[in-house]
Amino acid sequence: MAEEQSGQEKTEQPTAHRLSEGRKKGDVAKSMEIPSAAVLLLGLLSIYLMGQYLLGNLLLILRHYLPNLHVIEITPGNITTLTREAMMFSAMVVGPLMAVVLVTALLSNYAQVGFLFTTEKIAPKFEKIDPIQGLKKIFSMQTLANSIKSIAKLCIVGIISYLEVVKNLDKIIPLMDQEPYAILVFYARISFWIFLKAAVIIALLAAADYAFQRWQFMKKMKMTKQEVKEEAKMTEGDPMVKGRIRSIQMEMARKRMMAEVPKADVVITNPTRLAVALSYDSETMSAPLLTAKGAGLIAKRIKEIARENNIPVIEDKPLARALFQHVEINNPVPDNLYQAVAEVMAYVYGLKQKSA
Repeated sequence: MAEEQSGQEKTEQPTAHRLSEGRKKGDVAKSMEIPSAAVLLLGLLSIYLMGQYLLGNLLLILRHYLPNLHVIEITPGNITTLTREAMMFSAMVVGPLMAVVLVTALLSNYAQVGFLFTTEKIAPKFEKIDPIQGLKKIFSMQTLANSIKSIAKLCIVGIISYLEVVKNLDKIIPLMDQEPYAILVFYARISFWIFLKAAVIIALLAAADYAFQRWQFMKKMKMTKQEVKEEAKMTEGDPMVKGRIRSIQMEMARKRMMAEVPKADVVITNPTRLAVALSYDSETMSAPLLTAKGAGLIAKRIKEIARENNIPVIEDKPLARALFQHVEINNPVPDNLYQAVAEVMAYVYGLKQKSA
């Protein structure tokens, strides 16, 4: 059986249960390029929006330390204070930018897989140190895709950098006569546009990579027909067992219904195929109650029980059909059939009075 199942092709889409079990083990569709592209784009946007703030604080730090280098004395007594001060100044400069990067990385991962915590991927397993499995991973489709992505990103950054430098080549030589601040601003502007253009293209590659990862993940999670059947048995129960239980339940309901036939006041037939049993108690019921109904062999048995217990069997084809189709067992007769049923019940009561 195992050999037959292993020989089957995985042609069926994964079920919700299969995806849920895979998620518990850490198997989800996720692209590492999405966080990288998001961090790069929003990081550049943050630098653009907070450029004056970052540059101003950097200049304050330089003005604080550079003119006082000859008077700042580092001793065991003040090393802690100087370190704390330097860290505070550094946090003022890079803190907001790092906060944006951190939040972007978290949100980009959450957008892909939601909240997920599992230790399955870091659990020690022999397969992780198996050299054969390691070779398979080296020459796998995933490794090839990662290599292509890395080469593509290097080429993109290289080409964009080359084109941007060539475009501004005539402005580089005159920088020799400029102030250091102007030179810094020039190179910062060129670097910003290089990274921005590269980030946009990398974001497009990240979207394509996510689509590829999604396709590969769904391919990995596909199931064989036998696996689908086995899962259905586990989650919903064996169809044969369920069918047997259903048949037992129907048989028990049928027996309870037949037990009510001897208590009925009348059985209405059509005359051969359908039979409906009605009961009425003027003190406890507002309308006659349908206590049993059936077709074919069940109808025949209802009529037999009725005759064995001296219950009148009345032939009324339209009424029998209407009651059979529109009234469920243990439900009262509806208003639109009440008049016809009342006439039958009156006729039955008349027969009972004559017999008495």
